[in-house]
Amino acid sequence: MISNYPDYFRTMPMSPEIMPEMEMPGAPPPEETLEETPEETDESSDARQNQQTPSQAPHITPTPTSFEMAPGSPIQQDINYVQGYLRTQIGKRVRVTFLLGTGTMQDRTGILENVGISYIILREEGTNARELADIYSIKFVVIFDNGQS
Repeated sequence: MISNYPDYFRTMPMSPEIMPEMEMPGAPPPEETLEETPEETDESSDARQNQQTPSQAPHITPTPTSFEMAPGSPIQQDINYVQGYLRTQIGKRVRVTFLLGTGTMQDRTGILENVGISYIILREEGTNARELADIYSIKFVVIFDNGQS
């Protein structure tokens, strides 16, 4: 059977000509690795030491100081998202209203213990049982200050 489709699955040649090497500014030139006799090794190491002049300072790469936001999922950490804001309320008593189906609303009350990407964990105060709830069905969250019901 003859196909009119282009050959999308042909193999790529493995040769260094595909991506030319680029020198980084401030990097030392690449050294060739040839087998040398011990006498040549001593002479070449002396020559390398003499090549570096005092005016050449070693190139130091700057390290990032601090992140504006720690690495991780921005949805979980940014308070502009539900998950990020609820993470700031962990340990507080909350009443969460869920929409089930098209018209059924249901409340759950407890201590907010954990917030994930797609879930929250509530701990019931009376039984200390943990409940995992779908974050995408949450419609309202009432956050109580400590000491209020």
